[in-house]
Amino acid sequence: MAKEKIGVYRRWLEPVPLVNGKPIPKSLWIKERRYSWTVRWFGTTGKRYSKNFKKKKLAERYARQLQTQVNQGKQDKPEKITLHDFNKEHRTVMTGQVAYATLYEQTRALRFFENFIGGSIALTSIKPKQAEAFIAYRLASGLAIATVNKDIRTLRRVFNLAIEPRGYLADGQNPFSKIKQRKKATKPIRYVSVKEYWSLQEAMDSIWWQALISVAYGSGLRKSEMLNLTWSDIDFDKNLIYIRVKKSTEQTIEWEPKDHENRIVPMSEQTAQLLADLQTTSIEGHAYIFILPKRFARIKQREKAGKWNSRSEILNNVSRDFDVIRRRSGIDKCTLHDLRRSAITNWAQHLPIQVVQQFAGHSDITTTRKYYLVVRSEDIVSARKMMNKILQA
Repeated sequence: MAKEKIGVYRRWLEPVPLVNGKPIPKSLWIKERRYSWTVRWFGTTGKRYSKNFKKKKLAERYARQLQTQVNQGKQDKPEKITLHDFNKEHRTVMTGQVAYATLYEQTRALRFFENFIGGSIALTSIKPKQAEAFIAYRLASGLAIATVNKDIRTLRRVFNLAIEPRGYLADGQNPFSKIKQRKKATKPIRYVSVKEYWSLQEAMDSIWWQALISVAYGSGLRKSEMLNLTWSDIDFDKNLIYIRVKKSTEQTIEWEPKDHENRIVPMSEQTAQLLADLQTTSIEGHAYIFILPKRFARIKQREKAGKWNSRSEILNNVSRDFDVIRRRSGIDKCTLHDLRRSAITNWAQHLPIQVVQQFAGHSDITTTRKYYLVVRSEDIVSARKMMNKILQA
């Protein structure tokens, strides 16, 4: 059936008129009978479908578009499912296929959208104007533009899954496909200079904190990546750190890196020395570098009780405690993530951008360029000197 030609036919809307009790000749039907146009085709299972149009031109245009789908075996009409049932099914189907945090964001965005337009609406009945109204409502609620843009990306992705592979929507029926993200002013990226880094180190009285900040600034790890490091992830001979998936065992907590990708990053000799010093104080047999045994035991208790997931905080108050250290050091406001950004910027001064992308763990090089590379003060000085030299020449 997949290669069958689409048919366009007249659809008579009233009985054949009678003259003197007899039906008029067939040659007069077009003038004397009202009619519309119908497109008919067969699905992959042999079921016949049809769609009606007022004008022949519209019917023929639809038939041409449909013929492409027929040739690809996609001519079946979408199954009917409500938004509420789709959300429930999505949660079930995607469990284990994507990270917990990703699935949480997807079902959360669907729930907000469901609360806005109603869960009983059929997926095929959702129009782009309803998606646009939802985004306007979210913005009017006082949410940050970045949060609303995340909703747009998330729902666009979820409704694409409703098209392929689930078949609840036809191609081109994603209500969020043409909803544009809102523009927002980009915040300046905070670059932590080498001098500021040493000020932070001098303000610390804990080898734990010295090692953590050295890993952040020297190897550019995310907070969750640092906290999930085990001693087996450190190669002291080659000065390498391995970021890799952890399974739930008696010694480890289940965890996956962002974008599900394992990677290897270099570490400085200073970082290696600090980690070696920290290892001498660690309890033998305890796998984790930055999670202390008491906290690890608490996490495993929550894990067994079903109260632990990838969105749970491994350690509480890390950001707060870092800010205390930062104020003590006397440097301007920055975060642990700013140390990661600064590491990536430092790499970019000496390494090809695709290498920086790999070390940073970005799936898209645009992320590396847009959010992590900063113009340093010394770059501005170099540019000024260069221009003076050019003009003097």
